[in-house]
Amino acid sequence: MNTESTASELIALDAVRKSYGVGRPSEAEVLHGIQLQVRRGEFIALMGPSGSGKSTLLNILGLLERMTSGSYRLDGEAVQGLDDAALTLRRRRTLGFVFQFHHLLPAFSALENVTLPALMAEGRVSAANNEHARSLLDAVGLAQAMDKRPGELSGGMQQRVAIARALVMNPPLVLADEPTGNLDTASSAEVFALLRRIHAERGTSFVVVTHDPRLAARCDRLVELIDGRIARDEAITSGVEPVPGDATPVPNRALASHDLLSNQ
Repeated sequence: MNTESTASELIALDAVRKSYGVGRPSEAEVLHGIQLQVRRGEFIALMGPSGSGKSTLLNILGLLERMTSGSYRLDGEAVQGLDDAALTLRRRRTLGFVFQFHHLLPAFSALENVTLPALMAEGRVSAANNEHARSLLDAVGLAQAMDKRPGELSGGMQQRVAIARALVMNPPLVLADEPTGNLDTASSAEVFALLRRIHAERGTSFVVVTHDPRLAARCDRLVELIDGRIARDEAITSGVEPVPGDATPVPNRALASHDLLSNQ
């Protein structure tokens, strides 16, 4: 075994299958022997048509669904045999989540929403938690909006709060399910540029589900699912990066967006 390679792996899936309705006449397998590794510091686009199994795969990666068979090692630990309580602890310690819909609590301020994972994990929000949440909101450009509730923020600002919330427990990996899918073009570009800046500055790994080939072309690696199988898994050759914070959606990878579009 390559010890260096193993140490760099955050995720290692081996022959992962997922079926629904197991043992019933309606049983259907939606993931067919998935092999996937995610290394520390990667920024991966996960693409595929509707019904390809992207959401199911992301739920398995996020310990939100159990696979039917296969093995899954998360940050070096086999997780397929863990009970629900152990999975919850592992999820809190290792993973951050950003969804298409931000799922912020409307009665909470931006700061309170960001500290919520710490409250759930520790039963209270410490002074250190609070200070860390403030620094994250400052980092995502919301230093002046910490006390505002979600209804007082634009869609792009709400998603930036959700990104800060995903980072508050310092996870090594963030799973983002269509994080820009509910935003207009300008806000989408701003949010994606923010994810790339966080990746560059903090070394956080990202797996981003997206239907936008322009955004996928700005990632480091493309994984494409078709009919529950990985049809493509390849590096996207480095090109000219956008300036951090630049909202202009300029493709910065040699794998052009029209190449991705041809496979949709």
